[in-house]
Amino acid sequence: MKRLFKISLGLLIVVAVLLTVVWFTGRDSNLKVYFFDIGQGDGMLIRTPTHQNIVIDGGPDNTFITKLGQALPFYDRTIDLMVLSHAHDDHLFGLVEVLKRYKVKEVLYSGALHTTDAYLEWLSLIKEKEIPLKIARAGQTFIFNEVEFKVIYPFTDLTNQKMENLNNSSVVNRLVYGQIKILFMGDSEVEGEKEIINQAREGIESQVIKLGHHGSDTSSTEDLLKLVKPIYGIIQVGEDNKFGHPARRVLRRLERLGIQVFRNDLEGDIVLETDGQSLIFR
Repeated sequence: MKRLFKISLGLLIVVAVLLTVVWFTGRDSNLKVYFFDIGQGDGMLIRTPTHQNIVIDGGPDNTFITKLGQALPFYDRTIDLMVLSHAHDDHLFGLVEVLKRYKVKEVLYSGALHTTDAYLEWLSLIKEKEIPLKIARAGQTFIFNEVEFKVIYPFTDLTNQKMENLNNSSVVNRLVYGQIKILFMGDSEVEGEKEIINQAREGIESQVIKLGHHGSDTSSTEDLLKLVKPIYGIIQVGEDNKFGHPARRVLRRLERLGIQVFRNDLEGDIVLETDGQSLIFR
């Protein structure tokens, strides 16, 4: 009888502790964006004030799944929206493991044709788990209570299209929370940027831009940056990468335009936090 009492008391204590953790984390009204240090690739998590989770890309290996587990509470195993900007392995690979370990409610991608093993496995898992799969088109909007997540690019249906340059199939998104706006450029290069400049001029100004293609000189043109008018630029890039990213030319351009730069290869994980009015980086 005493043993049963001790076990019951222990269980009550555990439950009380868990409820306390959930209650306190539920009081956090800030939006957080994690730009994970996952090597030479992109991998981001957006956690809304009401604790919905948006994943954008998953990096070149399974480092992303470890980072995701560290950022999310242990009891939260749901991804409300998974976005694949484009199907290159440095953006895709880690998402395969996310599909295996988390409940993913919805997936957004460009639909452009690609045939690598990782990409085919990713599509196969989505089909097997019967996850709704949406083709990205400019104007689509996802609402997460007070957070708006909108597709800026592509402007045409890329379903099963073979792209000469897959980077220019990148899904570009803009997040709006209160007065704060964040633009996610994927690996979009000059061609894609020109389309955005010509067709989305009024809807891309943002305080923060996740710069295209790891700071390569194929992206982040002066025309785009002047239109976006960012205060901060994020470069997802691996330390001592073989491509020489980010390009000195781009860094000089950012400096000249007064854009403060944060880089994974220098800062490690970058976390942006906002209440919808102000921004904090940590």
